[in-house]
Amino acid sequence: MNIAIDEDKCCGAGSCVLAAPDVFDQRDEDGIVVLLDAQPAEDQHTAVRDAAAVCPAAAITID
Repeated sequence: MNIAIDEDKCCGAGSCVLAAPDVFDQRDEDGIVVLLDAQPAEDQHTAVRDAAAVCPAAAITID
């Protein structure tokens, strides 16, 4: 699994952080997503897919 973030699309809702806190974080100054792990372990895959699904801006891409 490879994760990519489109920071220009990110609206700072934080849904991804709630779904997968080991993989995503937010910048303090504007709430934009920070990718902590672009290739997370298999035990994180379900949480990452959930995070991508709940992202209101569709800023998370998974390959």
